[in-house]
Amino acid sequence: MKSIKLLVSLAAMLMVISCQPVSEPEVATPAEPEAQRMSAVPPQCSLTMGFDAWEPYQYMTVGNTVTGLDIELVRAVTAEMQCELNIVQGSWVELLGLLREGKIDFVLGASVTEDRQTFAYFSEPYRQEQFSLYVRAADVELPIASIQQFINSGHKLGIVNEYYYGDEIAELYASTEFRPQFIGAIISEMNMARLLDEEIDGLLEDSFVAASILRRKGLDQLIKPHQITLGNNDVYVMFSKVSVEEQLVAEFNRGLAAIKQNGLYQQIVQRYQD
Repeated sequence: MKSIKLLVSLAAMLMVISCQPVSEPEVATPAEPEAQRMSAVPPQCSLTMGFDAWEPYQYMTVGNTVTGLDIELVRAVTAEMQCELNIVQGSWVELLGLLREGKIDFVLGASVTEDRQTFAYFSEPYRQEQFSLYVRAADVELPIASIQQFINSGHKLGIVNEYYYGDEIAELYASTEFRPQFIGAIISEMNMARLLDEEIDGLLEDSFVAASILRRKGLDQLIKPHQITLGNNDVYVMFSKVSVEEQLVAEFNRGLAAIKQNGLYQQIVQRYQD
């Protein structure tokens, strides 16, 4: 029970620091030599990125350095564009609101939906993700073969507010019959606390993110992945239509193509696969 209280306390701390700007000059792209940074040409544009702590893709170290796979990839692309990068932290729900208003220029790790296309542009896909069902260790052999069956059996499912998990989950969530079985949270750590407190019966999370959280919190023996996965989905950088011109998105795509061609993309990805 003490571990559960600690998780909730940590979640509360995250909420308090949300939406605070991060000092970008302290952080440099690891793959970029110091001499090259010192002689770099002045930036041609300035972009503000919102990030939602989601290790190993986006997170802040103990020394208040923002890093992660997505962060490093975007830094490499914006360096190609000669754009200065500013960073603001917040929950996913908060960041979507800021993006709609044009108070931030883009967010990472987004899925394309019809609603989001009304207020955002999307880059070319830059990686894939796979969500899995996580349950208490005692339920890892639960005899179900799909999320539909999980919900039909009366189980409650933890999700993160405003995350898009694919068409199957969206349809179930939209159903008046099944909607009460979905329990929303602002971060996955809250769902993990609820799972151990038996307030929910399972939660959905990206497999790499969940493994990182469970290992870091010492919960990997208490919460386990079930055999159910949702398949691979493309993820994109999502830009505000209020603050960003569509031409800049095209420039971002050219920068993304450039780091794939010169090998930097694969170097960054490899560091997180080792």
